[in-house]
Amino acid sequence: MIDNNNLNNMDIEDILDVMGCRTRREIITLLREEPRFVSEISKKLEVGQKAIIEHLKAMEEMGILESSFKKVVRGRPRKYYELPNDFSIHITITKNTLKIDITEDLLNLKQLPSGDEWSKLLELEKKIDNGHWEAIEDLKSQIRIYNNLKERAEYILERVHREKFRRS
Repeated sequence: MIDNNNLNNMDIEDILDVMGCRTRREIITLLREEPRFVSEISKKLEVGQKAIIEHLKAMEEMGILESSFKKVVRGRPRKYYELPNDFSIHITITKNTLKIDITEDLLNLKQLPSGDEWSKLLELEKKIDNGHWEAIEDLKSQIRIYNNLKERAEYILERVHREKFRRS
């Protein structure tokens, strides 16, 4: 499991190896949909099970994947693989720098805005992706609203902590 400490301690070579390998990227894409077991991944990607096992093992050791056994109706339990955490990898290459930042993805399910807000944000993203640049102003407006909400929430939290400290 990736935690904040492990995010920054991931080996850059391992990350580049994972992202540079088409099969590993395809495995990640499959696991984004749902947890899967080895033979299922092998069949979908048309890659031998032995190779899939090696890729899964490497990514699990890195902390990108997790596995667990689940009982099935007949036969022995199957080992399923899944992506336990959302995180982002940002690679910056300049003449004098190679920088790789790994951060937790802020858009995890526990922190998503309400359905209407999320739909509006996705709609704006789609408009911008389709070249409707006027939507950028709407996006800036949304950012201002979210920033104001965040500042108010932080103020409330700080006020509650001060009151609690005074009472102690």
